[in-house]
Amino acid sequence: MKKISIIIPFSHYIHYLEECLDSLKVSAFQDFETLLVVDKEHDNVDPIIKKYPFVRLIQTDVHGVAACRNVGLAHAQGEYVYFLDADDYVLENTLGLLAEAAKGQDIVYGRVAHTWNNKANYLEKIENKEIDPEDEEEKEQMRQQKIDSYKEKNPNVDPVQLRAVYYLLRVKHGIRNVTVLGVLYKTVFLRMYSFKFHEEFRYYSDMTFLCPVLEHIRSEAYVEDAVYVKRKHNDPINYPALSQEENDDRFYERIRAVEYTRNTITSDGIVRYYLDFKIVHFFTRKMAKRIRRSQDERWRNEYFQAMIPCIENCRPEVLDELNHSNRKLVQALLNNDLNGVQKEVRWVLGKKKLKRVFKNKNTAYKLAYFHRYLKKPIKDNVILFETFMAKNYSDSPKYIYEYIAQHYPEYECVWAINDGAKIPYGAKCVKRFSFEYAYYLAVAKYLVFNVRPPLWYRKREGQVFLETWHGTPLKRLVFDQQEVTSASPKYKQQFYKQRQDWDFLVSANPFSTKTFRSCFMYEGKMLEYGYPRNDILYWPNKDEIAKDLRKKLGIPTDKKTILYAPTWRDDQHYGSGQYKFELALDLHLMQERLSDEYVVLLRTHHYISDKIDVTGMEGFVYNLSDYDDISEIYLISDICITDYSSVFFDYANLKRPILFYTYDLDKYKNQLRGFYIDMNTEVPGPLLYTSEEVVDAIENIDKITEEYKERYDTFYSRFCCYDDGHASEHVAKALLGKE
Repeated sequence: MKKISIIIPFSHYIHYLEECLDSLKVSAFQDFETLLVVDKEHDNVDPIIKKYPFVRLIQTDVHGVAACRNVGLAHAQGEYVYFLDADDYVLENTLGLLAEAAKGQDIVYGRVAHTWNNKANYLEKIENKEIDPEDEEEKEQMRQQKIDSYKEKNPNVDPVQLRAVYYLLRVKHGIRNVTVLGVLYKTVFLRMYSFKFHEEFRYYSDMTFLCPVLEHIRSEAYVEDAVYVKRKHNDPINYPALSQEENDDRFYERIRAVEYTRNTITSDGIVRYYLDFKIVHFFTRKMAKRIRRSQDERWRNEYFQAMIPCIENCRPEVLDELNHSNRKLVQALLNNDLNGVQKEVRWVLGKKKLKRVFKNKNTAYKLAYFHRYLKKPIKDNVILFETFMAKNYSDSPKYIYEYIAQHYPEYECVWAINDGAKIPYGAKCVKRFSFEYAYYLAVAKYLVFNVRPPLWYRKREGQVFLETWHGTPLKRLVFDQQEVTSASPKYKQQFYKQRQDWDFLVSANPFSTKTFRSCFMYEGKMLEYGYPRNDILYWPNKDEIAKDLRKKLGIPTDKKTILYAPTWRDDQHYGSGQYKFELALDLHLMQERLSDEYVVLLRTHHYISDKIDVTGMEGFVYNLSDYDDISEIYLISDICITDYSSVFFDYANLKRPILFYTYDLDKYKNQLRGFYIDMNTEVPGPLLYTSEEVVDAIENIDKITEEYKERYDTFYSRFCCYDDGHASEHVAKALLGKE
């Protein structure tokens, strides 16, 4: 007999299943059987099942996670049962730690960790997480205080049951986080009481199994280091997890599942107490806010009425322990007093808003935006511009603005800018996240951005939103990314909502048009005119502009220039939009071998917050990372070195040499992002992996240029075909309806 039977229900999303099975394949503990129970509505598993000979495939005619788990229970032959969802995974030592602790106990359980990442990125984040010993000690003390308080509150409960209820029920936030996962269940114990999942419930079947189990256990063990990794889906639009599904029945199922589970446990037991505790807290913390705020009237009608008997059936002492405000909420509900609930919620939320206003000035302008500015009329002649979250005056919005300012002076142009840049032609400047900024977001007829607007922006009827984006994509974006490591876990969900506001999207080539349709799931108007920011590369006076810029920056006229423009790494960051960057290119080696002929222009991505130290290399390295407009820097660059930045698509318009310093290519391609084109065969220059190779290539740049000429010409025809110096004109006219 195997020690453990692992039961995996499966229906959809084969790529998650592979990660799940891979984690079992490399587990340090192998004394288990794996039962893959496939739903009657399932994706084809045949292509991958051959890779995992340890898997026993069980075909069924049942539907739903609960039903598949019950089938797995009937087939389980191990001493213990372990439930594993097909989109989750375990760490190498998890099963071994649980099995070692399993010495006949009814259940043995560890921790459930939540992540949005695959296993490789999850482990890397854990490894790189900086831990403050004092902070950890303080957290442990607070945790122990909660446990002690919990024990004091329940002095007459069996200590075995008390601990299991605490870890598996009490500390789980909300009802839907009550889970059977991360637990070994003794098989004979389950069969002795005929524990089953209630198959009627799609979302809340776990409580129908776990609560009766907790009611009957007589022995248990807790293994803190045995980690089950619960993986959330970062693409709820195309690949929603159960918790992310939109379903009108979810509310009623929650109520039915609570009522059903109450009938399977004793009314005066600790399990019933904390089940009632959770449904009361759902009402006071979640539902009451929706009654006040939601546009869905069901929260104030049907759902409100359905919640009354559910709360009436709660244990009285649960209600007695509520604070004053929550007690008033519950009493108003029980009195069927909708207005009373709304009044109390309004009072509570009002106090919180007032505190936030005094604590955080950002709250005040948002309140003004929603409650005042959105009520003002839209100004038909106002255009709001913003690039890179108001960090600078650059990119395509800059060139669109300058065309409009010169040809259509009747429009009032406003720039969101934080660095105090001087904007020509008399544009009004406002700081991002200010009252003025919120005002113009609300009243401007036209908005021109190269990244997304703030999440709190609400497009009004009559507003026109032009999204220029900020580069031809090499790296996979949004919905073409399987894994998102660099943004909010809700990035795809947020992006899906925001991209619906776009009236126009600028494209620089047919490749971008096709890719943007896919990665943004964009169905709106595409402006296929090239990038306005590339117009300068075709202007007849570009050589004069370059000469003046060289003089302005103090770059010697007798030296050729090498532009090094690396991008940011998704997995190396301090916080949102602030990325670490360690310079891998050996500038000292370059200075030693190239300084007689060249100087280096360093231009890091605007997301990178680290300041590169070039002390001792003055006169050879010019750090232009703070220079707003990289398009102008292209004009003074004889060679461009980059990695995975989109700069080379734009720079190729000049038909000058491009080198690719791709020292971490495998990680970037396979773990972080992935690419749309083949770096080995399609980019217009060599891939170089060491500083020595970079220097050698520069010393032999004429040979490199000749070697890659044919590929460069093909690349130029494919990716630079729309740029002609007039993109700003065409895009501006499309925006203003002047075509």
